[in-house]
Amino acid sequence: MNSTFQSKLPRVGTTIFSKMSALAQQYGALNLAQGFPDYDTDPHLINLVKDYMNDGFNQYALMPGALPLREKIALKVMNTHQIEVDVQDEITVTAGGTQAIFTAIATVVHKDDEVIIFEPAYDCYAPTVELFGGKVIPVVLLAPDFTIDWDYVKSLVNARTKLIIINNPNNPTGRQLELDDIEALAQIVASSQVFVLSDEVYEHLVYDGRKPYSLLAHPLLRQRSFVIASFGKLLHVTGWKVGYCIAPLELTREFRKIHQYNVFSVNSAVQMAIAKYLEDSQSYLGLGDFFEQKRNFLIAGISSSKFTVLPSNGTYFLNVDYSSISEEQDLLFAERMIVENKIGLIPISAFYTADPNQYILRICFAKRSETLIQAIDLLNNIR
Repeated sequence: MNSTFQSKLPRVGTTIFSKMSALAQQYGALNLAQGFPDYDTDPHLINLVKDYMNDGFNQYALMPGALPLREKIALKVMNTHQIEVDVQDEITVTAGGTQAIFTAIATVVHKDDEVIIFEPAYDCYAPTVELFGGKVIPVVLLAPDFTIDWDYVKSLVNARTKLIIINNPNNPTGRQLELDDIEALAQIVASSQVFVLSDEVYEHLVYDGRKPYSLLAHPLLRQRSFVIASFGKLLHVTGWKVGYCIAPLELTREFRKIHQYNVFSVNSAVQMAIAKYLEDSQSYLGLGDFFEQKRNFLIAGISSSKFTVLPSNGTYFLNVDYSSISEEQDLLFAERMIVENKIGLIPISAFYTADPNQYILRICFAKRSETLIQAIDLLNNIR
């Protein structure tokens, strides 16, 4: 390569998900590292896609998204939160949640703007901020409860602070923000010029009697926020890459300026199929119970293991502490588990800028019962 070439992301390499999945494949290990289901997609949904393809929905959709899907998104928001969103001016269908996050950051972040993120943080936030010349300001949260010191967050806000990114429920911690957290965030926004990106892709995956909560429900935050969600997580179709962004008119207008020159539009037949599928509201309202059963099954299965389970009140991830087994750095321990114990998990240090080495690994439990039984057996035999 030409020696004058300068990388825009010199510190970014292959994601931890790709690394651990490749290692698991190399050693024939059970892969609970990457966050995707291993069970079949509902055949009815697949047949709907085929039907719409056969009916001619094979050309560009509208740039903001197919109108029937935007209408069903608005209905879903009403059913879940009793909130009305504007179908024409506040909803944009995107090529997955990650593209929505990328576009929202691109919309507001300029060179030297500061962006506050909470670590452990999903790995696409920081590189995207840096790509647009912004500076990441990490707030480090620690196990077991990963609580946020909002007074400290407030102390970080200054004239250069442009955006605060939250993920609720949070990947990888499994923590759902409390209403006190939301109100503390709102107070910071009210006294500043800060915008909020609320990554809510696991919105419906909440447990133990909890209810989904969106920043759309807070009048002030709704006017300053990009709220992002994903049908990949909602309908167990992560490979289809369909998500959406809800934002007020002024933010949506700027968001779409970038969206139209990035992907322009999203798969037509898939959008129409999802719109039809969402006519049954149980496709999303029943998700909490579905995944809570899987979480509880896994927790019960490893209760006599050497791992200590951390709380998980949202997402389809469970974190475990292995400090009674080893004092190895978590990446080294996770790699050794793949090679020696034939099971792949994610080291939580991958979600931090600086590794606090908390001896914690993340397990994805969005798996078939047979897969979870196999995982339980493997984890119980690690001593």
